[in-house]
Amino acid sequence: MRILGIIPARYASTRFPAKALVDIGGKSMIRRVYEQSSKAKQLDQVIVATDDERIFNHVTDFGGKAIMTANTHQSGTDRCFEAFTKTEGVYEYVINIQGDEPFISPEPIDNLAEALDGKVELATLVKVIDSDEILFNHNVPKAVLNKRNEVLYFSRQTIPYLRNPESGQWLGAHTFYKHIGIYAYRAAVLAEITRLPVSSLEKAEALEQLRWLENGYTIKAVITSDDSHGVDTPEDLVRVSRKFLL
Repeated sequence: MRILGIIPARYASTRFPAKALVDIGGKSMIRRVYEQSSKAKQLDQVIVATDDERIFNHVTDFGGKAIMTANTHQSGTDRCFEAFTKTEGVYEYVINIQGDEPFISPEPIDNLAEALDGKVELATLVKVIDSDEILFNHNVPKAVLNKRNEVLYFSRQTIPYLRNPESGQWLGAHTFYKHIGIYAYRAAVLAEITRLPVSSLEKAEALEQLRWLENGYTIKAVITSDDSHGVDTPEDLVRVSRKFLL
């Protein structure tokens, strides 16, 4: 399997403009994501897909590979597909790596890649939830899996609902999963899902991946012990920097 890693990177982030270029301990965020992702052994190539010449030039200046894409894309998936169509070479799968995870570990990327066998349509990472703070946080998407570790549903709500135990006892009564937003797409499937209209479940939960489930695609879940440390706001940057740089 030849696998392409793509890091979508916008300049005009709503909550943190220009965050891709923000300095984190002497390196930009996008450089840190690129260098960490490039350590993954299962990726044949890593590229940054951006809509801004400042990010494009910065990536090429430090020796990275970047591709310019349109500034009209509504999701990272759409940006990944355009970048994929502009790459040279043949790839069976594309892995969409979040551009705001400066300290991402290469191991979960490799774990996700190892699940790709030519039959898997889509795949993503999940992590066992170990705190009530995460379990009942509606900003953290959860995933419910079947016996084959395929995703049945994603929700911002705490699912499944446990009827009998008190909420403080839920973690001891059931295994809950947090969704880690790294996606793998079989190349042909990536082309298909970018043509799908926004679905009703996607609108309800504001979760793009529900569009794929609602249209009958299967999403393989790979369980990881690594957590995500995304940077959505300047406050997140302070928190993550303290964790990894101090």
